Amino acid sequence: MSGYFIVRCEYFDEEEYRAYAKLAADAVKTFNGNFLVTGKGAQNQQESGCLPKTVVVKFNSYQDALSCYQSDLYKKALNFIEKSSDRDFVIVEGLD
Repeated sequence: MSGYFIVRCEYFDEEEYRAYAKLAADAVKTFNGNFLVTGKGAQNQQESGCLPKTVVVKFNSYQDALSCYQSDLYKKALNFIEKSSDRDFVIVEGLD
């Protein structure tokens, strides 16, 4: 079964976000993940839409998604955004 990162977020420090994004993208690539949604062109409908950016990353397996998140490279990326963002982040298993 595939695995997914599903993230709703808002970043408050552009410099910290850019540092995070580079390292996070490297981690995703290392674990063969693919960005499916990066939040561009988002339009909220009737729900609250409190967090304006949505990111979806697909991995070949749920285990690959977990391994990416738990990797030293991704942990290093998290250091850049832990205090400069609001995020809801889940790792889920796909149906395929």
